[in-house]
Amino acid sequence: MKLKHLALLAPVLLGLAAMSETPSLLTWPDLTSRSRPTADATVSYGRDPYQKVDVWLPKVPGKHPVVLMVHGGCWTTSIADRTLMNWIANDLRGRGIAVWNIDYRGVDRPGGGYPGTFSDAAQAADALAANAARYDLDLRHVVAVGHSAGGHLALWLAARPKLPSGSALHVDHPLKIGHVISLGGLPDLEATAASPDNGCGTEVVAALIGPATPAHPDVYADTSVPRLLPLGVPVDLINGENDRIIPMRLGTGYIDQATKAGDDAVLHRIDKTGHVELIAPESAAWAKAVERIEAALKR
Repeated sequence: MKLKHLALLAPVLLGLAAMSETPSLLTWPDLTSRSRPTADATVSYGRDPYQKVDVWLPKVPGKHPVVLMVHGGCWTTSIADRTLMNWIANDLRGRGIAVWNIDYRGVDRPGGGYPGTFSDAAQAADALAANAARYDLDLRHVVAVGHSAGGHLALWLAARPKLPSGSALHVDHPLKIGHVISLGGLPDLEATAASPDNGCGTEVVAALIGPATPAHPDVYADTSVPRLLPLGVPVDLINGENDRIIPMRLGTGYIDQATKAGDDAVLHRIDKTGHVELIAPESAAWAKAVERIEAALKR
């Protein structure tokens, strides 16, 4: 073939090479169109339809190690609720691990935003301690697992002992979290609000934290996790290299802050992985999450 013909073909060949390097990623319908497994029980911690927790219990007898699970959806109930986590909750149940899968009022629900979304997550977590004996749950080393916006809330739940005493969200004896695993999370609200390319947008952060008031002049002081560092618990961030919703710099930025504060925090970057793969039980990302969950529960 003549050189001029190769030159004409070059753009086509480059395009084909780029296509071959771009992984085929899961879409939300790929996950949500599957048969949806169901929980063993549901616990209410308030009157709102979303103030509920689904309990997933292994079939084996005895006290069960437990994962506290927090769904994402941009802190917005109309986008997602706790049932989005059913497939990975079912996977953990099959591995002998109980799951406390919480729901909460998003910013689009009456009472959501500040402080309601946060207080819901806190009450749902504390309800785990109140119901542990009923469901034979072992609270010696609770692992919090959150996806997307739920990654922020999972980290925030671990940070509750650091909340200022004057915060509307402060309580004396919050549930102790032993380890946090964030799946494509949004750990830093200030960085998220400054990142217009994040998949949730910046307006939702303003709706979540609310306006500054004389009683709450610094809206990030008790809502954004970096303000509460160090957490004093190990943290694993699992992020997809091809995640089009959560920019990787939000993960690397948080790791930099956490490690400088003295926390044991590690970022796991998973190749050929988008946002949906993080909660798909057959994925490499979830395999890494299971590895970290099981290691944490053996501590």
